[in-house]
Amino acid sequence: MTSLPHPDVDQIALPEVLATLGDETRLAIIAYLARNEEQAMTCGQFYGLGSKTSLSYHLAKLREAGVVRVQPQGTKRLVTLRRADLDSRFPGFLDSILASVRDVPFAVANDEVLLGEEAAKASDWRA
Repeated sequence: MTSLPHPDVDQIALPEVLATLGDETRLAIIAYLARNEEQAMTCGQFYGLGSKTSLSYHLAKLREAGVVRVQPQGTKRLVTLRRADLDSRFPGFLDSILASVRDVPFAVANDEVLLGEEAAKASDWRA
């Protein structure tokens, strides 16, 4: 099985994480992952947020910054949030970011992308 490069915990840099999370699509991805932390998600579960090419780009940026772990498994790629690593490196940071995501104009809830007013009504999608 091929492994993708991920930074070690001590290599995760706050400026890179902040720059990476400065994108609404990436914020929606981590919010969705936080909501579903008990299981790894596949890339296909994020298609409502963009094209395959766009999602590959965003997931690579999140992986390279150390925010997510992407593990190839056959023809799929399983994506998980690196909460423990981020919490040990920057205590409380991820929770603060996730709490602020409610102001993003779109959200992921019940496996659907919600926009505008629908996102504002979905109060239970946040981690």
